[in-house]
Amino acid sequence: MSGMEQADPAALRPRGLVDLRGRDVGANRLSYPPGAVVVVSGLPGSGKSTLLRNWSPGTLTVDPRDVREACRARVPVGLPYVVYRPWARIEYVRRLHEALGTGRPLLVHDCGSRPWIRRWLARSAARHGRELHVVMLAVSAADALAGQEARGRWAPARVFARHHRRLERLLLRLEAPRRLPPRPGEPVPVPHGLAEAASLVVLDRALRGRFTSVDFDRGIPAHSRPGSPVGGPAEPARRPVSTPRP
Repeated sequence: MSGMEQADPAALRPRGLVDLRGRDVGANRLSYPPGAVVVVSGLPGSGKSTLLRNWSPGTLTVDPRDVREACRARVPVGLPYVVYRPWARIEYVRRLHEALGTGRPLLVHDCGSRPWIRRWLARSAARHGRELHVVMLAVSAADALAGQEARGRWAPARVFARHHRRLERLLLRLEAPRRLPPRPGEPVPVPHGLAEAASLVVLDRALRGRFTSVDFDRGIPAHSRPGSPVGGPAEPARRPVSTPRP
């Protein structure tokens, strides 16, 4: 299967579009090139924060929820979020910029409703010879709302609806390349709406807990090695550096 062949059955090194919805997957680890920026997208309540908690030990992570909580701690008690939301958004971008400057692998929590964030991350990473990759949690609106109920935090209805519309449009764009098998050894192209990403892994509800870890190996990226298959085996994983979450 293009984009996910690997000699090591435990590791998947994605290139291009890797749509795993409804498929039997043996791998349980995602492997990316050194210094990669990995954006985890999905509806509020889809499980992004849980996934990042599993992946983040030793890896620099920027989560807007952490930013909101830090900002809330510095404003008067009871002040509505809508009042200090512009500050929180600026602080989120500032933390992203600071994290990119470290050169370390980076995990980013993002609902995917602001494409300019991904494009900016891709350009910034590319200037330092790094890649942007995206993992999308394609769960239904009902599952996402159930996730919000389970965690006791609700996104405003209009915000949730906006995220849902934009992600639905993006998922629809995946269907055409999904039906067109590439030639052997070639990745399925990432759809135009995510052309800035070196890979897009799409996970459904059943698979969102399948990949329990992520690593950023020291080897040359698979697409740079002559004759290396797409999604080839990962090199030995680099020991994570303990870095506090921002």
